[in-house]
Amino acid sequence: MSLADTIMQDLKAAMKAREKNRVDVLRLLKARIKNLEIDKGRALTGEEEIQVLQSAAKKRKEAIDLYEKGNRPELAEKEREELAVIQSYLPEQLSREDVEREIVLIVEETGASSMKDLGKVMKEAMARLKGKADGKLVQEIVRSKLE
Repeated sequence: MSLADTIMQDLKAAMKAREKNRVDVLRLLKARIKNLEIDKGRALTGEEEIQVLQSAAKKRKEAIDLYEKGNRPELAEKEREELAVIQSYLPEQLSREDVEREIVLIVEETGASSMKDLGKVMKEAMARLKGKADGKLVQEIVRSKLE
């Protein structure tokens, strides 16, 4: 069963349970997936569906940061709830320690020794950790290892 099918089934269940916030988030995800399918003219692959969800999660994280900076905790909390729903459909993220271990291996394999090699390491790290780790976290760790 595809991720879109799972979201559709969960949307129906949330509607029956009258979970308004969950219904809103699932409708949004369903619409984004459908719009991308229309743009591409075909059904999305599993990886493309995950990318849609990762994009939605990233937007929620950015909104949380902005609302917290703007002293709007109630809106930040709403975004956190939406983010939790989205993350329940994403693959399990690696821990910081696991990401660090992988990046150390990549640095050794690429022979990177300075910040000049940042692009080379980031390219390899994002290829290996795509969908498994947040890009900001990867970049932060890579920078710390190369400094």
